[in-house]
Amino acid sequence: MSVGLIALLDDVAALAKTAAASIDDIAAQAGRAGVKAAGVVIDDAAVTPRYVVGFAAARELPIVWRIALGSLRNKILFLLPGALALSAFAPWLVTPLLMLGGAYLSYEGAEKVYEALFPHKAHAHEAKLAGGPKDDAALEDQKIASAIKTDFILSAEIMAITLASLPAGSLLNQAIVLAVVAIGITIVVYGGVALIVKADDAGVAMATVKSPSAFGSLVRGIGRGLVIGMPYFLSLLSIVGTAAMIWVGGGIIVHALEGYGIAGPAHVIHDAALAAASMLPALGAAVEWLVTAAGSGLVGLVVGAALIPVTGYVLAPVANKVVGLFSSKNRGSAQ
Repeated sequence: MSVGLIALLDDVAALAKTAAASIDDIAAQAGRAGVKAAGVVIDDAAVTPRYVVGFAAARELPIVWRIALGSLRNKILFLLPGALALSAFAPWLVTPLLMLGGAYLSYEGAEKVYEALFPHKAHAHEAKLAGGPKDDAALEDQKIASAIKTDFILSAEIMAITLASLPAGSLLNQAIVLAVVAIGITIVVYGGVALIVKADDAGVAMATVKSPSAFGSLVRGIGRGLVIGMPYFLSLLSIVGTAAMIWVGGGIIVHALEGYGIAGPAHVIHDAALAAASMLPALGAAVEWLVTAAGSGLVGLVVGAALIPVTGYVLAPVANKVVGLFSSKNRGSAQ
């Protein structure tokens, strides 16, 4: 074997080692970033099932699939390049955009609370905004669009947390890590949501197992438990999802205000959480999280409640006029 060929093989081996090390580094960075974004991922998983509740069982997985595709499109086509561009050219825009997202989440959550407390007024508010869907297909499309918009805000925070946790490096390396996190989180969240919404069907199959053995009896018992318990669990998850929108939205606003020097709300929530945790040291971390979530939720509820009349009397009429103006122009040009 010639010396030149040996040298070429050495170079190839060195390149392969470098590539393997780079892949390992990307995987490690993606793993660390995913852990830091875990809180928002859990909130995302809690929020999404509420959009599937109330539909026929045959439509549950198709709805989850459409929301998952929308989520992945949000992350890869819009949020990933947007995050990189903002980080490189306009980092000062990240916080205001996140605040707008937090306000939207707070509004969505507060609107659901308003609907639960004052259903007739809430229906009138919804009719003013969109006119209400006329059939099941339109209702499904509306729910999916709402879920994808909510996912966009949560995904934006996930991508922002991921980008902030990455060390300084090449743009390509950051893009690859963001893509890995985006795809992995989407699979985890919507795979989990699919399992949750189809658990009752799995329970029916398990409850009809014919085996007379003790294991068969155990499987049938678990199946019956799933069939009985899943409707209650999904209802609870819908409530948790609404609460998650409110506390995540409020939390985004609180942290953003702190970044602008308005640290009062953050300090009050933090001090209250520490005081509550010190009273129950055995459950310190859980109590601290609960109080922090409650404080953020209170901020989110106030912001969201304030946005309900603003949306109904200002934003929606302006948006409807703009849409009507463009529609009339398009009709005129078509004629």
